[in-house]
Amino acid sequence: MTLEPEPLQQIGRTWVRCRNRRLSYFSGCDYFRLASHPRVLAALRAGATKYGLNVAASRLTTGNHLLYRRLERSLVEFFDAPEALLVSSGYVTNLVVAQALAGEFSHALLDEDSHPSLVDAARFLDCPVLRFKHRDPEDVECSVRRCGPGARVILLTDGMFARDGSVAPLADYLGALPKDAWMLVDDAHGAGVLGRTGKGSLEFAGVARRRIIQTVTLSKAFGAFGGAVLGNLRLRRRILQRSRLFIGSTPLPLPLANAALESIRILDTGRHLRARLAANTNHVRKKLRDVGLRLEETPGPIITLYPAGPSEISHLHLRLLQAGIYPPFIRYPGGPTSGFFRIVISSEHTRAQLETLVKILQAHATARQSGWKRDAGKRRK
Repeated sequence: MTLEPEPLQQIGRTWVRCRNRRLSYFSGCDYFRLASHPRVLAALRAGATKYGLNVAASRLTTGNHLLYRRLERSLVEFFDAPEALLVSSGYVTNLVVAQALAGEFSHALLDEDSHPSLVDAARFLDCPVLRFKHRDPEDVECSVRRCGPGARVILLTDGMFARDGSVAPLADYLGALPKDAWMLVDDAHGAGVLGRTGKGSLEFAGVARRRIIQTVTLSKAFGAFGGAVLGNLRLRRRILQRSRLFIGSTPLPLPLANAALESIRILDTGRHLRARLAANTNHVRKKLRDVGLRLEETPGPIITLYPAGPSEISHLHLRLLQAGIYPPFIRYPGGPTSGFFRIVISSEHTRAQLETLVKILQAHATARQSGWKRDAGKRRK
């Protein structure tokens, strides 16, 4: 079995072509489908015409284009952050922060289900790393005690976890940490989605930015590409001075930076998009709970189903395909090795698409409760 998934071609806002079939798409992380928004695509084309493809140099040599600073100022305004530093991808954000802060902490505390980029970043911090139980403030408190008196601690966690849409209890973490501790919050999935104005998991939790570094990506809710570090001026300067990744890499292609600027403008006035996303998600969850399907209460637009075994995977995979839905089955680091169905609702799915999805998942849940394995066995004979 190949490790590479089959190729997909996006069609419109909520469809893909797979093996010459047009299928509803409930996967990925483009929560508002801005990657195919006409205004974002127009900004991409205009950026290529006006600026060319890229600067072909590091920002610290001859590649510091004015467009990057414009995008950073836009991010500062959107997130109400002191400073923003644009980097080439969301994965890289955590690495450049860790390179800049290496040697400043005696211990790093890491959520055991953290994104791989945080796991890699923890190694760059050049200090012992203690893993704590997933989203568990009490275990954070125990970990702090293990570090000993006078420890200089930084905690690393996702803001919204991509696997199931759950959110880190940031306020509880602050209560469990020493007063001088820091947090690095990878908000790749929360940025643009969570909070009243889309500022992410910090706004959702109602916590101040003091001693919190928020990293975001522009390739998910914003539908473009690139990443940004949101912090204070001192952090920005340390990254410029100490991060080999930042110093030695070519920045974001200029057309993508121009597209990201337009995405931010859309989401800056996008309360209706967030409301529609929440309404679509709540509609699907309610319908599934009505037939007894147990779903976690999470604020993210993600529904996760963990099959009991290979036969259930095949059963649901087939039923989704028969209904014209691309089966969103994935295997991902930190998740079950057998894989799981990660169903992502967007603000742009039509009611007809949502109802088709609900119908299939309701039937599957009912069959599962009544012994669908026996039924599946009869159909195979």
